[in-house]
Amino acid sequence: MSDPQPPGELGVSDFGISPGGGLPGPGEPHPPVQDARFELAHQLRRITSAMVGLPIDDADIDVAAAALKQIADGLEQAAGPGRRLRAQPDPVGDPQEFFPTSPVIGFANPVAPPVVVEAVDGELRGTATFDYQYEGPPTCVHGGVIAMVFDEMLGAANIMAGSPGMTGTLTIKYRKPTPLRTPLRLEARFMERDGRKIRTYGAIYNGDTLTAEAEGIFIELVPQRFLAFVTENSDSPEAVEQVRADARRLGFIEADRPPD
Repeated sequence: MSDPQPPGELGVSDFGISPGGGLPGPGEPHPPVQDARFELAHQLRRITSAMVGLPIDDADIDVAAAALKQIADGLEQAAGPGRRLRAQPDPVGDPQEFFPTSPVIGFANPVAPPVVVEAVDGELRGTATFDYQYEGPPTCVHGGVIAMVFDEMLGAANIMAGSPGMTGTLTIKYRKPTPLRTPLRLEARFMERDGRKIRTYGAIYNGDTLTAEAEGIFIELVPQRFLAFVTENSDSPEAVEQVRADARRLGFIEADRPPD
């Protein structure tokens, strides 16, 4: 199989495979993504932090809930059929734009802190401040949130290294409590690859103090198996067709024949 995708359209597919070739070279500009959802997600994060952690009277919460219900009703009524299709990450683009709706680095997802990431010397570096909604033990970031962050950081580091895959195992060592509402430093780097197995390392620091570290084993996907899984489990024909088109584009399944 050679050059399964036209130049300028290559990227990491939902199959965890990057076919190579035709990508912008290092240092070439990647215009920042403009997405109206970013501001909405930012305001929702403010609401969530205030609701969870600030001493607000019940009457004020009731007023806010009524106002937000009207907004939610309006958004649902304005939405078209189906679901919004996912963007595909560009492995040499800005890592922050890999997954705009990610629950970790996605500026368009109000669940995300978000972690702000960049590529530095072949590694993924990040910064984050976790607010009240991410609290586990008093004043500390929830351990499950830390695991989620590592999963995303290590996966994005693999994309940068040209070895994307899905998580097989994730081993985390919690060295120190990770403090809430404190600027933290994060890093992740691809280590090695053995066939379909990819090994990656990540760490979280509070200043110079290592609070947690992780090692992940990621697996490059078997395309036909993943396509069957999506087809069986998805309730969105649009999502299934997006994955199927991706498989055709990469040459994993035959293109549809035109009718006779």
